[in-house]
Amino acid sequence: MLATQKQATQLLTPESYAKIDKWLQKYPENQKQSAVMGALMIAQKQNGGHLTEELMDEIAAYLDMQPIAVYEVATFYSMYEHKPVGKHKICVCTNISCMLNGSDEIVDHLKQKLGVKDFREVTEDGKYSLKEVECLGACVNAPVIQVEDQYYENLTPEKVDQMLAELD
Repeated sequence: MLATQKQATQLLTPESYAKIDKWLQKYPENQKQSAVMGALMIAQKQNGGHLTEELMDEIAAYLDMQPIAVYEVATFYSMYEHKPVGKHKICVCTNISCMLNGSDEIVDHLKQKLGVKDFREVTEDGKYSLKEVECLGACVNAPVIQVEDQYYENLTPEKVDQMLAELD
């Protein structure tokens, strides 16, 4: 299907369908399901940072997949959110390299600065959410945080404060 063809529910915008269609062009016609990860990212971004069951159902219909197959992908990978997140989702690596290089101190500092008690919380103003992630693949520069597509490495509490000021 192409973005010009109408979907029954139309939760996704024509712009989102056009982006999904670009993903579909990368795969053989009979392998539309291969575009599911890209489609989920597009839907999540359009929806303010999280997926809903209705959005996943629409993606399943568009890619000719069973809804459960889309849910499986969306729940397996940690980059997909199922509840609202802050405008800036701060992903903190707490895996071994980051832990050995002070990620606990970074997490404590972030919680204090943001006024949250735990991961998965959103600040009162809706600006930030804090998420623990297994590995960001930048172990040599640990501890590491990812916000949107930007990595912040070799972190100290002072660098975290600078990062937060830049995000404001």
